[in-house]
Amino acid sequence: MTYEEVRAFAFSLALVADGTSYGYACLKANGKFLTRLKEDGDSLVLTGVPFDEREMLIEAAPEVFYFTDHYRNYPMVLARLSAVEPGTVKRILERQWRASVPKKVSKAHDQQG
Repeated sequence: MTYEEVRAFAFSLALVADGTSYGYACLKANGKFLTRLKEDGDSLVLTGVPFDEREMLIEAAPEVFYFTDHYRNYPMVLARLSAVEPGTVKRILERQWRASVPKKVSKAHDQQG
């Protein structure tokens, strides 16, 4: 998966826009941080991943998922785009998108099917 594919998927969701986070390009949903590419050019920051889920992802696929000390105390996981299954990234992004947009927006998305 590439960042451009991540971006294309994110832009298929309503209220997604380019933004910046700590000086880096990112994607935002309804003005809230959704994701960004890390400096290494291969790791994607995925937010809204509960600690137990993060541990499960890392245990199941340590070559794909990891975190650094910076993210240790936050419900986030890093995913290597060169190794991750696109469906996993899309599910996590859509879940965070749903948490960031008004319910009527996510309902309209569901109705479009």
